[in-house]
Amino acid sequence: MSAMNDSLDETHTSGSLGEKAAIFRGARGSGSVVGPAFIPLRSPLQPPNAAVSTLLKGNRKGREVDDTQMGPVPNPFPELLPSTVSLVSECLLPWTKTSATQVIKVYSEDNTSRAVEVPSDITARDICQLFILKNHCIDDHSWTLFEQIPHLSIERTIEDHESVMEVQSGWGMDSQCCLYFRKNYAKYEFFKKPLDFFPEHMVSISSETNGIMNHSQLIQTFLSSSSCPEIHGYLHAKEHGRKSWKKFYFVLRRSGLYFSNKGTSKEPRHLQFIAEFGDSDIYTLLSAKKVYGAPTDYGFCVKASKSNSARDLKLLCADDEQTRTCWVTAMRLFKYGMQLYQNFIQPYQKQKSSPMRSISENSLVAMDFSGHKSRVIENPSEALSVAVEEGLSWRRKSCHRLSSHGSPSASQSSMSNIAIHVAQPWFHSKLSRDEAQKLITQQGLIDGVFLVRDSQSNPRTFVLSLCHTQKIKHFQIVPVEENSELFYSLDDGHTRFTDLLQLVEFYQLNRGVLPCKLKHHCARITL
Repeated sequence: MSAMNDSLDETHTSGSLGEKAAIFRGARGSGSVVGPAFIPLRSPLQPPNAAVSTLLKGNRKGREVDDTQMGPVPNPFPELLPSTVSLVSECLLPWTKTSATQVIKVYSEDNTSRAVEVPSDITARDICQLFILKNHCIDDHSWTLFEQIPHLSIERTIEDHESVMEVQSGWGMDSQCCLYFRKNYAKYEFFKKPLDFFPEHMVSISSETNGIMNHSQLIQTFLSSSSCPEIHGYLHAKEHGRKSWKKFYFVLRRSGLYFSNKGTSKEPRHLQFIAEFGDSDIYTLLSAKKVYGAPTDYGFCVKASKSNSARDLKLLCADDEQTRTCWVTAMRLFKYGMQLYQNFIQPYQKQKSSPMRSISENSLVAMDFSGHKSRVIENPSEALSVAVEEGLSWRRKSCHRLSSHGSPSASQSSMSNIAIHVAQPWFHSKLSRDEAQKLITQQGLIDGVFLVRDSQSNPRTFVLSLCHTQKIKHFQIVPVEENSELFYSLDDGHTRFTDLLQLVEFYQLNRGVLPCKLKHHCARITL
């Protein structure tokens, strides 16, 4: 039975989902989709060489041909009952059960795009899973779908459970709104470290804990409808119909957002209602100072779901990133509540129910093949040293492969050693300081998000841009020469590395001179 299950898994993942789950053929960039620039989702059990596949190469009328002309489709699993086959397909692709489909276009950060025909009830998580599969990305649960409204210069995270078609239904016919697929490491980080997202001076909780709470208790108060957490503090607000901004004391409760017209008073007669979140969404401002004349760049707004007018936006602005993150995160929790927690734990539950590791992988042992006979390495420290040596050997071989034709000279080998970082996903070449800060901000301001780039001020050096405590810091990687050999260092030569790959790998395991370890690299993909 296990062998049959293994064959089923292999057939569906590599064949059905890979070939029939809306293969992308759209144009790059902002170009229009010409003709049938997509393949619709078909039944997972439809064989790839069936007659219907040839019809998809023609015009759209080809799909309206009578099914009786094509003859019966053979059952690819004759040993299974039809009911069993149906059950397997529903488990693997639950969102292919509907027949109604629509076309969506999704962009990546380099503005390449793909058009894909999907079921009308598809969710944001389903879209992300589809793009992860087609682009061979590692699924670390951080890939996210974003909604961007360019004419208002705002964007937001589309929650994993949200219907993508419902989001698009509020755009309007002539809208320039678009969907972006990129990483967001901070999407659910507040479930892991809530005290970092909710500063003590901004949170009031009605409970018997006398204000002393741990991480789990703090999150529980937001998820429980019986508790009454409250976020409070000063924010800048844009006056309606004017260009000026004024600072008010704001209070956020389950019932909505209020501001006080008398200092920091929270008496009902002094609180004026601003917005509630049942039919509204929370967006961040992409250019708060430039577009809206805000006093800082940490702007956000509350927008009615069915309105795309700038006049209907409730524009707000915080003094720093931590304050903005606190307000926006609390609004998300008040709007979606327990649904956000379900979104957070869902991928981990799936991994637990169907682990990716096979039985053979669980029984792997360290082996030594250096002698005449192979042997099992029992000593853990010896196994580690062998693994390190093999890693260095692999790096040396990679350097030779990167070198030019013929036998590499010493200088060529040195150049290969220098250029080994070019193929790494964390290296972003000629990225400016501002562009690096924007990229890290987009992909999540949590500890350990990083990238490496060329230095603009010194062409021989590199810069490590790293996020810590929701602030982005830049560290210069300086080349150090000794005995005609080139090394790289972050601490003026005290700790040296032969290449940037070795440097990054070291600081992923050791904090060293950095404020935190390197945890999450900023990655850009081309769709």
